[in-house]
Amino acid sequence: MAQKLFTKNFTLLVLGQVTSLFGNYILKLALSMYVLEVTGSATIFAGILSIATIPTILLSPFGGILSDRANRRNIMVALDALSGISVLCAAIFLTQRNDLTVISILLVILSILGAFETPNVQACIPTMLTGDNIMKGNAVVNQVASLSYLVAPMFGSILYSMFGLKPVMYASIICFFVTALFECFIELSYERLANNQNIFSIIKYDFLTSMRFVFKEQSDILKMLLLAAVSRFFVMGITIIGLPYIVRTVLELNARYYGAAESALAVATILGSIAAGLLTGKLKTHKLSQVLAALGIFIIPAGIAFIFPLNKISVYIINVLSLCGMQIVISIFSIFAVSLIQQRTPNHLMGKVMAYTSAITLCVQPIGQIVYGFLFDNFNTTVYFVLIPTGIVVCIIGLLSTRFFSELERKQSDQ
Repeated sequence: MAQKLFTKNFTLLVLGQVTSLFGNYILKLALSMYVLEVTGSATIFAGILSIATIPTILLSPFGGILSDRANRRNIMVALDALSGISVLCAAIFLTQRNDLTVISILLVILSILGAFETPNVQACIPTMLTGDNIMKGNAVVNQVASLSYLVAPMFGSILYSMFGLKPVMYASIICFFVTALFECFIELSYERLANNQNIFSIIKYDFLTSMRFVFKEQSDILKMLLLAAVSRFFVMGITIIGLPYIVRTVLELNARYYGAAESALAVATILGSIAAGLLTGKLKTHKLSQVLAALGIFIIPAGIAFIFPLNKISVYIINVLSLCGMQIVISIFSIFAVSLIQQRTPNHLMGKVMAYTSAITLCVQPIGQIVYGFLFDNFNTTVYFVLIPTGIVVCIIGLLSTRFFSELERKQSDQ
């Protein structure tokens, strides 16, 4: 008998993700708008955000260790409750004199909590679901994140415009506490690991064990992580740096066009998540190399559009459609890649391996932004020299991965 996808535990997890992500997004939007209004500088807020991501990168492995050592349900409840308390304290102490300091400290605290939350949530999915439902579950969680990203900014901007920063902060506090309440009713099996070691010995042992698992026992996981990271490198560089640069600087279109493009990409991410769920059990592992190659194929038309004598709107439409196709494909590939990693990882290592997945993705994102920022600045009148070669390189990477995915499928069939 096939397992039901929306079990009690998974439904509560999804509901918790809805409220948690919504609270996070409206909070980040309100804080960014406030800092921009106060300072008039996007650079200052970008700097604050960059500094705030450092704890997440550095602490994610420790978050994985905690996830594998403690009760994952209790971790989720504690982290969301602490998020709510942190925002509440920030709202209470926030004044015009210390606003930037309080906001910076708040973002760093939320970043630290996020380092422990992300691998824990990812580790919970394969303990709640089995088989193909793991991929479907990851697809649902991805859809929830995309929907929140699409809807929350609209509500957040309305709340901020009407009431200001603190009411938005209070709304996010409610979201965090409601999330913690949902998570209280999740029931996960937990078996305390016996150990007589001190905390440093435990961390060293868990770190070395997980490293040995990834690098020696299951090197396929490392290869999958690297492929996912490489694909994210190109996608993040083009969407976060390339899209606004092309729309605002190269095509000289106003902010409404950029906002429409961002909304289209969010919808494309949702469609990609839905497609991944529908393709579960149908898309064979060896076909993932073709999915990766398709990622590159979708990038190429964005560059070709600049070669032909087309008007700005036509080039804009081609680029948006091209990048939407890219976003759909990367969503499918990422969901399948993470699900394959989860299926090949034992429960006692799940948190640590998911932490490595999160940390590698976070490390790749700023590198991609820096590289593509340099490329677009130096090829500002010939952006096709950036987009077309990127598409070709991604296609080649996809084709070169054919043997890896074929062998991975063979190993799966032998198990």
